[in-house]
Amino acid sequence: MPENENENENEPGAGTGTGNGNGGGSEAPVSRVLDPRSLRALAHPLRIQMLRALRHHGPATASQLAERLGESSGATSYHLRQLAAHGFVEDAPELGKGRERWWKAMQQGTTFDGALYKNPDPEVQGAVEVYLHEIANIHTQELNTYLGTRHQWDEIWRDSSDMSDFTLHLSPERAHELNERIHDLIEEYRTGADPEGSETQRIRMHLHAFPQHGTN
Repeated sequence: MPENENENENEPGAGTGTGNGNGGGSEAPVSRVLDPRSLRALAHPLRIQMLRALRHHGPATASQLAERLGESSGATSYHLRQLAAHGFVEDAPELGKGRERWWKAMQQGTTFDGALYKNPDPEVQGAVEVYLHEIANIHTQELNTYLGTRHQWDEIWRDSSDMSDFTLHLSPERAHELNERIHDLIEEYRTGADPEGSETQRIRMHLHAFPQHGTN
């Protein structure tokens, strides 16, 4: 089941993540599949937020990220170095001036491998919990931001937004099939072309599918 921050921020299953789309417009690979080591490195709320910011808004310095996220530049510098050590970010020397150090995301998104759920290492399971809860927080923040600013969008954009939920009764197999079909459809729209001359905006889509106890 895919985070989709897919920006590609895909999350669990087929992939789900932290952000798809690199604001800097670079040729970064589409997605990074998390393994136990890289998951442990990424599973920190500030690191996830920083990586998301670089993917959404493009390259930035530690000071710029600190200002955007309300953190100290010392903290963002440290966590950027940790992300770089594990292949999530890299220097953008073409943007730097003097001693100014710019950073950019190395991939557009993150894919969460469902096999991580089965890893017996307690540290990996702790990282899984941190990662998934932070992605859930990001989804909530993004939705609340839209609801708080929806009056700033033209009516045509407000009419194109959606906030729906559905209850289905499915087997695990059919639930997985449904997720895969939805992901395939989204990918068609990701790679397809809009009519020439039409206005486009970045669209965020959150897909949440989970079992729930209850009566029929």
